[in-house]
Amino acid sequence: MERTAGKPKKEKLYRYYDYSLLFLILFLVCFGLVMIYSTSSYNAQRLYGDATYYLSRQALLGGAGILIMLFVSKIDYRIYIKKLPIIKLKPVTILYLLCVFLQIYVIAFGEEIKGAKRWIEIGSLGSFQPSELSKIAVIMFTAYIVNLAPRRLDKIWGFLRVAVFIAPLLGLVIVENLSTGLIIGLIFVGICFVASKKKAYFIISGLAMGALVAVMIFFVDFRSERFDAWLNVETHEKGYQILQGLYAIASGGIFGKGLGESMQKLGFIPESHNDMIFSVICEELGLFGAIALILLFILLLWRIFVIAINAPDLYGGLIATGVLIHIASQVLINIAVVTSTIPSTGIPLPFISYGGSSLMVILFEMGIVLSVSNQIKAYKA
Repeated sequence: MERTAGKPKKEKLYRYYDYSLLFLILFLVCFGLVMIYSTSSYNAQRLYGDATYYLSRQALLGGAGILIMLFVSKIDYRIYIKKLPIIKLKPVTILYLLCVFLQIYVIAFGEEIKGAKRWIEIGSLGSFQPSELSKIAVIMFTAYIVNLAPRRLDKIWGFLRVAVFIAPLLGLVIVENLSTGLIIGLIFVGICFVASKKKAYFIISGLAMGALVAVMIFFVDFRSERFDAWLNVETHEKGYQILQGLYAIASGGIFGKGLGESMQKLGFIPESHNDMIFSVICEELGLFGAIALILLFILLLWRIFVIAINAPDLYGGLIATGVLIHIASQVLINIAVVTSTIPSTGIPLPFISYGGSSLMVILFEMGIVLSVSNQIKAYKA
């Protein structure tokens, strides 16, 4: 401790708030808006007569999401596992049950788009994808269950006990959306892995999960067709979008063609503002821009990791861990799909791809992580 005139300085206890993480989030959201306008303006003008159609919708929901994030960040995250006075249920339990209901509803009455029921129509506001909200529910509910008896996870029976609670929601998601179900499964297993002192039985769990995914790919026609397209991307009719994305990546070179100068977005890559937006980033900003974006994601994940290991309790640490796994898995899968490293699947690039429900859910998650950071006690001289 430093001394001044022979006397020690007094250290004051204060609440920490990760402004570095907040800045990274805001920067990524703004960068995403710029790229959405760049990638969508041509199709928006052609289809709707308004080049800012997609930009304005994303900006509106992004702005609302940022306000929600800031509000949530100032709420003590531990309130979610305290019983409400009248109904005697915990908010985390209510959220989980709500997501189960929404997943059942979307299977029965959801809007079918491109052969899949994944969206609920909410009038002029557009459509909402319940599986996005289910990611938050699984993060918080898994963290809550594990927090009740973390030492039980040292045995496989403790892991299976947690799996029994998560299985209903996970199963409902997988019915119509295997890729999102895979991410939810990774979140659930990842949280349990971090909390457990014994790791060996996770090898068995991983093999079982891999076998289940393989069965659901090779025994379902449209999924096995995607695998065939991945193996024969140049000749298979379903490989067109990935092939055009690879052309975009290759033509970008080191420094790219310049912002707004992409050719592949002019109808060659269908809906280039969605899951394939990374390929246009590579074309317009080049390898330099792609690496810079990946480094920003790495910095974001590092800040979340710092919050996780410094969280004031196990519950907060596991929430941050779940969010970290969610963001990391989506970034890896999206980039792997765009670069044809793995078969095609519909996973958006966090903060960047067009999609209001996805962006708002991620910002809500970031609000909870910032809330965990705000409960960290630090000393200041």
